[in-house]
Amino acid sequence: KCRNRPFVLEGGGIDVNGRGTVITTEECYLDANTQVRNPGLDRADYETTLRCYLGVKQVLWLGHGIVGDDTHGHVDDLCRFVNPTTVVLIQCDNPTDVNYRPLAENRERLQHVRLADGSRLDVVPLPMPAPLYWRDTQLPASYANFYVANAAVLVPTFNDPADRTALSILADLFPDRPVVGIHAVDLVLGFGTLHCLTQQQPA
Repeated sequence: KCRNRPFVLEGGGIDVNGRGTVITTEECYLDANTQVRNPGLDRADYETTLRCYLGVKQVLWLGHGIVGDDTHGHVDDLCRFVNPTTVVLIQCDNPTDVNYRPLAENRERLQHVRLADGSRLDVVPLPMPAPLYWRDTQLPASYANFYVANAAVLVPTFNDPADRTALSILADLFPDRPVVGIHAVDLVLGFGTLHCLTQQQPA
């Protein structure tokens, strides 16, 4: 029986594949030094509550999100399901970038994962644009913050050479929908872009 308890869970904090698997981050929900959304809840409590109220069978925990995310680890800037067995995962190729090690560690966590239905998880790297700043604050510019609509996929772009690469990767992964780039340099000044602006409802 599900317990009746207050429980804070933002839409950008989880991503689901529709077949019983949800993905989230420890930084967002378990790191008491950065966020205390649900005081007193531990990993087991989260997994029990997600299973009870969302009907999921499996919770995949990543570590940290990208630098500049004021939500401290929302997964919608980091890793997204593009179909029931495939995720895109933000990747940084610059070893001197502050995001490099946390993103590499997240990729290690997803190696050899089997999903709730027994299928293997495919992980497709998605690049990062060059860092964007407001004054001295790094902004969470991420191509993973796309929005899947009924007839299109809207992807934030940042006037960066990696824009074209990201759009091409996502176009291959969403063959049934046009992938449309939306200029988001101004949007990310608010510490989020297209997925953060929307409230998604399953069709």
